[in-house]
Amino acid sequence: TTLKVDGGMTGNNLLMQFQADILDVPVVRPVVRETTALGAAYAAGLAVGFWSGLDDLRANWSADQTWTPSMPEEERTRRYADWNKAVERTYNWV
Repeated sequence: TTLKVDGGMTGNNLLMQFQADILDVPVVRPVVRETTALGAAYAAGLAVGFWSGLDDLRANWSADQTWTPSMPEEERTRRYADWNKAVERTYNWV
């Protein structure tokens, strides 16, 4: 029902809005954008007992920004069809 995103590209607000529009679901960016590094830190903290459990980790997550779909259905359908057409043109390229 929502797409939770992370990583460097989440800094591109236009891309995040396009994702919400083309997928027709809200896109949510967390406060901590680099969740791979955060996950490693959480795993280490769990291993040494710094965190008491997964509920502690879940409580630390919070949204920074949410983009909601605003693209009309007709435009979404057209753009998706165009994208599929472009992908199909790459079949058997090599």
